[in-house]
Amino acid sequence: MKFEDAQQNMNLAYFGGGTGVLVSGLVWSIAGFVALLHSNQVSMLTLFFGGMFIHPLAMLLSKALKRSGNHDPKNPLGKLALESTIILFVGLFLAFYVAKLQAEWFYPIMLMIIGVRYLIFNTLYGMKIYWILGALLMFFGMGCIVLNANFVIGAFIGGITEILFAIVIFAQSKGLVLKTE
Repeated sequence: MKFEDAQQNMNLAYFGGGTGVLVSGLVWSIAGFVALLHSNQVSMLTLFFGGMFIHPLAMLLSKALKRSGNHDPKNPLGKLALESTIILFVGLFLAFYVAKLQAEWFYPIMLMIIGVRYLIFNTLYGMKIYWILGALLMFFGMGCIVLNANFVIGAFIGGITEILFAIVIFAQSKGLVLKTE
């Protein structure tokens, strides 16, 4: 499988990753509301456990939107997608550990970690929009730390940013389908 074909296969299967970005944005937003209604700790756990459902829900949403929700098993980029999740585990460890010392830094650290992971998605999907999304999330994470933002701000910044970018990604991925038909 050629590299461009592998990217196109990933793009078509997962709507350019837009379904995952949308579900992730919703999880971040829910975690923000949980912080407002309950506690910082429950909010962090909401992001953690909600994060476990992002990929399965994104696959279901992709299928509901008439995409396969599965890439070709021979697609070598599937391994990169899986391997890049290690970044999340390291980030979660760091964020939870630092939150014991400075709770307000949990979401900013996660913003930066998710931003780093999104940089890889340009390689997965062939969409430069992921460089912009990744850079913005990293910038917002740094900004939250430097400005000593309230705990919940980072959760809502992550949620809103991802939901807005999901709309753009859907539009770009839909355009790809029209070009290939």
